[in-house]
Amino acid sequence: MPHELILLARFGGLYSAVIVLGATSYDGYCKAGTDIEARLEPAKPAKAASKRSPWNRKNPYRATVLANRVLSGPESSKEVRHYAFSLGDSGLAYEAGDGLGVRPVNNPELVDALIGRLRVAPDTTVTIKGSEQRLDELLTHSYEIGLPSMDLIEAFAERSDDDELQHILATGNRESLDAWIWGKDVLDVLALDEKTALEPAELLELLRPLQHRVYSISSSPLAHQGSVHLTVSSVRYRSAERDRGGVCSTFLADRITEGESVGVFLSANKSFRLPSDDDVPVIMVGPGTGIAPFRAFLHERQARSATGRNWLFFGDRRRADDYIYGDELSEMSRAGVLTRLDLAFSRDQSDKVYVQHRMTENGKELYAWLEEGAHFYVCGDATRMAKDVDATLHEVVAEHGGLGPDQAEDYVAELKSSKRYLRDVY
Repeated sequence: MPHELILLARFGGLYSAVIVLGATSYDGYCKAGTDIEARLEPAKPAKAASKRSPWNRKNPYRATVLANRVLSGPESSKEVRHYAFSLGDSGLAYEAGDGLGVRPVNNPELVDALIGRLRVAPDTTVTIKGSEQRLDELLTHSYEIGLPSMDLIEAFAERSDDDELQHILATGNRESLDAWIWGKDVLDVLALDEKTALEPAELLELLRPLQHRVYSISSSPLAHQGSVHLTVSSVRYRSAERDRGGVCSTFLADRITEGESVGVFLSANKSFRLPSDDDVPVIMVGPGTGIAPFRAFLHERQARSATGRNWLFFGDRRRADDYIYGDELSEMSRAGVLTRLDLAFSRDQSDKVYVQHRMTENGKELYAWLEEGAHFYVCGDATRMAKDVDATLHEVVAEHGGLGPDQAEDYVAELKSSKRYLRDVY
């Protein structure tokens, strides 16, 4: 699934979630608590430790790009791309529901602009951990320049005459701070005090290390052997007379072509898995790039010849330009893999229609599937879509189960505790 990173910004001793456009965070990684029943059984021999992969965020595997193509139409308000990476001889093994970490490279134009602001040569060397390294290489590969750190913001707030920022920091209003940071990069903060010279080493001390971005995998290892796929929305916007973009999404879209390599590693998401029983029905709600893990689920179920029914709720703005993987979904419907497909394209009629509206319209059958043991999955935007879907699920359960609000809450809570209601939201 599309998206980049949620960073924690230090603010007055507290931490405030600062969301980079297109970010991905897995609440599915937080496993529900389980009750463990003590049993008087003979101790079992310990299993041999599985061999740990050498590939991780500090040592990513250089995966060759097999595909980089646009899925969205020319009139779409966003650019959604499909990526495929070769796993080669890496030995990396993933499951449907996992994520893939990608090591980004910073935008060279922003790097050049920062070096210009420092008024030094690109090959200026800085001593880092006892070794001399080029400034342009450090800003390109090692430091976060797309999102300013709180250390940098606080340092320049003290030097500048920006009354708004000084007021925000003085009052400790986290929402106002998040709003101020939104869309700004390191160069914007340096612009608060254009007169003061800044040594390269001084700047680097105020920056965070460049972080990987994690995306939901949209392929199945059974159906796409030897490769791993991503479905990513390219974040682009304009602010302060400069074109901006998501650090990783535009790195992939604009500066990586087929045949080149990208640093990747697996990020397991064991709390977002298909049922182990292939007969169990599955309900999936994934509008936009939230479809990513469900494309993986459907290909996985098809490859396993699973007999359980599959129901997908998908939506976006306009069918003509935003129905990503539409041909695949139609083929899966014809093949009987996708039992039900309910679509909601919000801008194709006067009244906006979203996936939660389709859930309400089909509430009786949705509740019947749940009563038959269906697992319910949600992937996508946490702040609006996922909240609306959760509220609608409670309403459907209450109406068609003949339950009061408290009973409906208990019903949904039971779905969660039994791991039949799982979310991968950002």
